[in-house]
Amino acid sequence: MVQAGSMTSLVIASDMDGTLLNQQRQIPERFWPVLKQLHSLGAVFAPASGRQLYTLLEQFEPAGFPMSVIAENGTVVYHEGEIVSLCTIEASQAHAVIEAMESQADQIDWGLVLCRADGAFVTRRDEPFLAQCQPYYARMEIVDDLHAYVDDQVVKLAIYSFADAESIAAPKLRAAAPGLNVVVSGAHWVDIMDPAANKGKALEALAQALGVPMEDTIAFGDYLNDTELLQSAGKAYAMENAHPHIKEIADALAPSNADEGVVEVLRGVVEKLRA
Repeated sequence: MVQAGSMTSLVIASDMDGTLLNQQRQIPERFWPVLKQLHSLGAVFAPASGRQLYTLLEQFEPAGFPMSVIAENGTVVYHEGEIVSLCTIEASQAHAVIEAMESQADQIDWGLVLCRADGAFVTRRDEPFLAQCQPYYARMEIVDDLHAYVDDQVVKLAIYSFADAESIAAPKLRAAAPGLNVVVSGAHWVDIMDPAANKGKALEALAQALGVPMEDTIAFGDYLNDTELLQSAGKAYAMENAHPHIKEIADALAPSNADEGVVEVLRGVVEKLRA
């Protein structure tokens, strides 16, 4: 757990949507001075999100120093300017999911984002779908055929379903993706990844790269795709607005994202590190 006076043995990972981000889906202004205080005390803060690496790097530019990042729901881990862990999907598995979704397009209103280490690709061009994707994918290209963009760098298949993700989209995607990890990451989002990938394993990879034991890690989360992250961390916080399952597995509750709960807890962490 957090040890008072420790200068270099703390890694903090936080989900973004519903966790660090406020009701306006923005990083709270009060977060930045706390982040700089943590940095000056030797603690490493890493966003742990389903968002693209390039999106997260762009969002954290105001930090003014290099960030560690857990992106694409744990399939990409970035530290000191380079990717230190990358977990990909077999090309044949990606093709199978694309085909299954195309065959059911007249039954379910959904769209697929093909996520590679170098960017994201979509075929849907309608504004309602693109509006849901753009906040998460800073590098996104509209293409004619997703099959043509499948290579050995596919880290995730992200599906936005206009119907409920947990009850409608996820069951059909699990049937289409045997052998892959199908995770409900939001009310309308489902992520498909290699079973070896999740935010918890990504936190372990980052902590190992930093030489920090897992008992000296802290995690914040609110939704089902944060399960392994909270299970892996030395201290796990569920947001007050979290999914019931996340609250069950957490060590403690943080105030809601609307009340900037992550910032509140981290201010306490800063005080402990200064003691």
